[in-house]
Parts: sequence; C-alpha cells; structure tokens
Amino acid sequence: MIEAKNLNKYFGDRHVLIDVSHHFEKGQTNLVIGQSGSGKTVFMKALVGLIEVDTGEILYDERDFTRMNFEQRKTIRQEIGMLFQGSALFDSMNVEQNVMFPLNMFTNKTFEEKLERVNFVLKRVNLEDVNKLMTPELSGGMRKRVAIARAIAMNPKYLFCDEPNSGLDPQTSGVIDILIKEITQEYQITTIVNTHDMNSVLSIGDNVAFIFKGKLWWTGSKDEILQTDNRELNDFVFGTELTSRLKK
Repeated sequence: MIEAKNLNKYFGDRHVLIDVSHHFEKGQTNLVIGQSGSGKTVFMKALVGLIEVDTGEILYDERDFTRMNFEQRKTIRQEIGMLFQGSALFDSMNVEQNVMFPLNMFTNKTFEEKLERVNFVLKRVNLEDVNKLMTPELSGGMRKRVAIARAIAMNPKYLFCDEPNSGLDPQTSGVIDILIKEITQEYQITTIVNTHDMNSVLSIGDNVAFIFKGKLWWTGSKDEILQTDNRELNDFVFGTELTSRLKK
C-alpha cells in the first residue's frame, strides 16, 4: 500500500497540491483523474520522488519515503515499475534489450537468468518470438506491451502508469487496461494509473481519486462515479457528447 498524508507543494506563489491525503490499495487498480493543470501529474511525480513536496508524508508500506536520503530511496525505487506515457523504449535496442535494461542496471544475474525473466514477462504480456524486433518495427499496442513487460521485469511491488492509453485506438486501449488489471491482481501490485481516459475509469477503476484545483475533490469506485452528485466531477466525467449519454 502507498499512503499520501497532507501533501503540499508550491511552485513560487502557486499552491499546486493542497493538503492532499489518499491511500492506494495493494492488488487494486488505483486511478488518478483530473483536468489538465489540476495537479494530478505533480501528485504522481511527488509519489515517486521526481518532485519533492514542501510538507507531508509519503509512505510505502509504512516506510516514510519523504524522510529518506538518496541512498535509502534506492531500495524503494528498485521496487517500483514505471510505464511512461510514450512508452520510452530505446529505438537503438531491440525488444529483448529494452526489457532487459532494468535487469542489467539493478541486478547481478547472469545473462541466462536475465533472458529467462525477459522471456517470461514477454509471454505474460502476450508477446512471444519478438525478442529481436527493433522498436520502430512495433505497432503502438506492441510498444505499450513491451513497456509493461519492462516495467514488471524487476517484479515490482508498486507500478505507476502515466496515461497508458495515450495514442492508442479504443480497442487496443481496452486490451492494455485489461492487461494492467490482470497483472495487478495476479502479482498483488499496488498500481497507480494517471489517466484522462474515462473508458479506463469505467473499466478498471477499483479506486478513483479526482483531483480538482490541487485538492483531492472526490474518491470512489468505477460504479460510484456515475452516481455522484459532485458537480465538478460530473462536469469532468460528462464533458463530452459520448459520456453525457451515460447520464441520461
């Protein structure tokens, strides 16, 4: 479990995170939603230490991340998997090399042991016999699955996904959503997904946190989100012609 307690962050005079407290459950898909500029990206970056908060605590299974020095944080960072918005694969590396990259960086395993792990996670994301393909040869959906394989190569306790469906068609997005949820449940990972995609929210949102103007404005599940009378959340959820039909 990851817990945020009373997080505050300022950029100059701008208060971008305002006393935000929330917990993210193990084995569940925890989604963070909000408008552009709401503070949700700052929130996620703060959780992984890419941005330092001004006040508050961030606990990884009761370990206070905010009070750790750089060396102490290394242990937790090695327990974190990251799925970046653009997949962030290395074009100069093939699939096998991309997935093996964190294993090369953070383990002393033999090549054979690392290759066994690479093949295992590629099979888990339904990609077999693609080891030698180069990144430019991959479709958008394949890139995301390779990125997921790399994110779970170290068998993480915590998985952060930044806009995992960005640039994908609706059908492929659904496949990625299901894969993230399956992996989360199968390996009992604490998964946090930063997203604008309401299809993802309604499909896999075990826990949903809505950030509005730097504040934690609403929390609930995918089932509760369509029934709330929270005006700001409704404006966000039903802001398009397609989603507005769900309210009728």
